[in-house]
Amino acid sequence: MSEHTEGDPNRRDFLYIATGAAGAIAVGGIVWPLVAQMGPNAREVAAGAPVELNISEIEPGSLVKVLWRGATYFVRRLTEEEVAAASSAPQENYRDYVPATDRIAGPAEGSAEWSIYSANCTHLGCIPSEVDGALEQWVCPCHGSKFDSTGRVTKGPAAINLPQPPFVFASDELLVIGTDKV
Repeated sequence: MSEHTEGDPNRRDFLYIATGAAGAIAVGGIVWPLVAQMGPNAREVAAGAPVELNISEIEPGSLVKVLWRGATYFVRRLTEEEVAAASSAPQENYRDYVPATDRIAGPAEGSAEWSIYSANCTHLGCIPSEVDGALEQWVCPCHGSKFDSTGRVTKGPAAINLPQPPFVFASDELLVIGTDKV
């Protein structure tokens, strides 16, 4: 029988190390699926992907509905009259005033004819209906909130404007919703 000295490894030390390593692997095997399930699933990742829209064939005054991240957004090409009416409307007509220039965009520097905003009323989430009105372009059927052609609230219980998604014009013909980078 050999004598065990202080610096020599023995069988018991090996068993301690092997048991510790097996325990660490077992804990990792249990924790990994728990952490992995907290991430987004494939459907959620796909829903968050940017949406590309060819805007070259959309006529002035036309509206396109786009689905991004499970929510509907209005993409409206404003007419010159709508841009002028939104730009010249007095501030007191709005509950949450934002200048029209902040809500109207265009692919080229200085062009402003596109208005992109959420299709859900900021009061209770109903989808506003389009109407032919001078200032009010949209009316919420639930409680009567009214919005102009740029999504700014003019009347009703909605306290804030229809939110805008992040978007960028990748070219004169391509609008990308869901990103602020090209």
